[in-house]
Amino acid sequence: MKDLEIASGARRRFLRVGAALGGGLLVGFVLPGCERKESDRKEAPPEKAVGQAATAASEAPGLAPNAFIRIDRKGVVTLIMHKVEMGQGTYTSMPMLIAEELGVDLAKVKLEHAPADNNLYSDPLLGGQVTGGSTSVRGAWKPLREAGAAARMVLVQAAAQQWNVAADQLAVANGVVTHGATNRSLHYGELVDAAAKLPAPKTVALKDPSTYKLIGKKHARLDSAGKVDGTAQFGIDAKLPNMLIATVAASPVVGGKLRAYDDKAALAVKGVREVLKLDNAIAIVADHMWAAKQGLAAAAPKWDDGEHGNLSTASIVTEMMNASRQKGAVAADKGDALKALGQAGGRKLEAVYEMPFLAHATMEPMNCLVDLRADGCDLYCGTQVPSLAQGAAAKLTGLPLEKVRVHNFYLGGGFGRRLEVDYVTQAVALARTLARPVPVKFVWTREEDIQHDMYRPYYMDRLAAKLDDKGMPLAWFHRVTGSSVMARFAPPAVKNGVDPDAVEGAADLQYSIPGLHVEYMRHEPPLPTAFWRGVGPTHNVFVVESFMDELAHAAKQDPVAYRRALLDKSPRLLAVLNLAAEKAGWTTPMKPVAGRKVGKGVSAQFAFGSYMAQIAEVSVGPDGDVRVHRVVCALDCGQAINPDGIVAQMEGGIVFGLTAALWGEITLDKGRVVQSNFGDYRMMRMNETPTIEVHIVNSHDEPGGIGEPGTSGAAPALANAIFAATGQRLRKLPVSATLKKA
Repeated sequence: MKDLEIASGARRRFLRVGAALGGGLLVGFVLPGCERKESDRKEAPPEKAVGQAATAASEAPGLAPNAFIRIDRKGVVTLIMHKVEMGQGTYTSMPMLIAEELGVDLAKVKLEHAPADNNLYSDPLLGGQVTGGSTSVRGAWKPLREAGAAARMVLVQAAAQQWNVAADQLAVANGVVTHGATNRSLHYGELVDAAAKLPAPKTVALKDPSTYKLIGKKHARLDSAGKVDGTAQFGIDAKLPNMLIATVAASPVVGGKLRAYDDKAALAVKGVREVLKLDNAIAIVADHMWAAKQGLAAAAPKWDDGEHGNLSTASIVTEMMNASRQKGAVAADKGDALKALGQAGGRKLEAVYEMPFLAHATMEPMNCLVDLRADGCDLYCGTQVPSLAQGAAAKLTGLPLEKVRVHNFYLGGGFGRRLEVDYVTQAVALARTLARPVPVKFVWTREEDIQHDMYRPYYMDRLAAKLDDKGMPLAWFHRVTGSSVMARFAPPAVKNGVDPDAVEGAADLQYSIPGLHVEYMRHEPPLPTAFWRGVGPTHNVFVVESFMDELAHAAKQDPVAYRRALLDKSPRLLAVLNLAAEKAGWTTPMKPVAGRKVGKGVSAQFAFGSYMAQIAEVSVGPDGDVRVHRVVCALDCGQAINPDGIVAQMEGGIVFGLTAALWGEITLDKGRVVQSNFGDYRMMRMNETPTIEVHIVNSHDEPGGIGEPGTSGAAPALANAIFAATGQRLRKLPVSATLKKA
């Protein structure tokens, strides 16, 4: 492996981890369901660690747990992070779990990215080395605390033996073991050698929540300083000696092929070194990005569009509408909803909702630095699935898995986009065609990134409900039509034709309705689809909460009161709904906004193990311009680890969700994605961002997810507020494309 440099102002010293630590204590812990097979226990090769691109140290055979803590003779604790940091704050919350039980200052905990190892670092909730689904803290909540507690116990035992006293006579604080009776103390670094010789405790006693010193307390993010001063390293920052830069263009039409290009014109551009091509893509390799871009423009690639050259949004929608009329696989069925809907009497309501394709539009576009040699391959990138990236590269190159090393970095946004490895496989495939082995960093332009994304699926939802004479629902029908991301990403998860992600938030309604029938109709358009922040609930919560508002309106009841009456069997969701309504002053009319109509809207949801309610306050101008003035969010996510991080995630998720609801839409014309950059794929600007209040319920229940719930709750609260203001029911997003002008 070549020495890694970092493309920031100052060079950094290289630190050899492992043997250079000069001894220490290694404590292992197991993530349930991820036990490593004995035949897989190999000593990992030592790596060079630089800043945030660190990888795990080599460990002695038999001491390779699924994830682990190292404590050196200086008392510094190293946590090998099996999750990646993409803005969600896990590089603060997860060390807090260790530090709490270990009894150390959080500043004493250092982090290293885990190497790609699907056996060693598999997540029990996701079944692989994956960061996604708002599972990081949920999956590690108990194992990380137990690891910290086990380390604390052997350190205390080592001190007890040295002083010949009972362990229960000792106290721990700030990484120091103290015997109060004799005023003796030893810091952890002085105890690690002796502690390493002791057996691991058979049982571990975790702290009572009433004694927490870190968990549940606000803490500034540990990665903030580096992101402010520029020393934090993202995949796009990686640099190797003699490295070249390449930018790429793939067929603008799915399934299209490269037909022609002008390689002489490209090579005539100063700084261009080589032209690479695949069946469906071309890359220009140069000394720097500007030369690569100029070379690509000069190459002027021509394409054979293939069978999808006439694909349009309209044709996709027509096919989906037809598919939505067909019976789907049953995802939920209780009572006899279909019979009740077909009977005379009562009031029946029906609706069809549509949600568009959405791009991820991460701040950091797709990139991957490939150093491919005959004896191995090193990948430098930001990925949510390092083991998948490793496996894909090994398959392409024919190299043994252990010869492919993935060096992970901070991710400049993931949102599910970096759960895919298409940009990695493309980079490796192009690197294979190089005239000579040389490290090349492949960087997509913003336009390439948006027009070759793997999009949030287009959804078509059919709903129907039967109301009794008091306006309360007797039966609820919901048919979800859309592509199945799970069928491609994790096929075993799809059972009896139902994609569990596609129906999450629809099949598990919290409302008490006697008859419930939910179906899933799989329909695959040619455009590639993938997980998007909030996944299935981003569309189901919008549909369910919008239709619930329709029922409340039909019953001539207040939307919050209507929901309250249906939440008798979901006390936690009822509690956050009441909290949001109280904090938002739901029954108090909004202050008038000159020349504009005003309204409030509500949404409630259970998703990712968390309960949430949001209330949005909006105003709408005569020209259809929507301004979101305030969003009040009430959240029960179980035990809060870092409340400050939770608030940040709710704020970010709400802005992400509002952005998509107001403007987000990927459309096609003649097989090509129309949108190309932030000029026509809009982001919410700072001056457009509403005041956001987040109220967290105090709880010691198991933690729920926080990375995605905010996104899924924003759109329905917004749409319901627009209805309250204008009387227009929005059954199709984005708002900007469907809201009629006054």
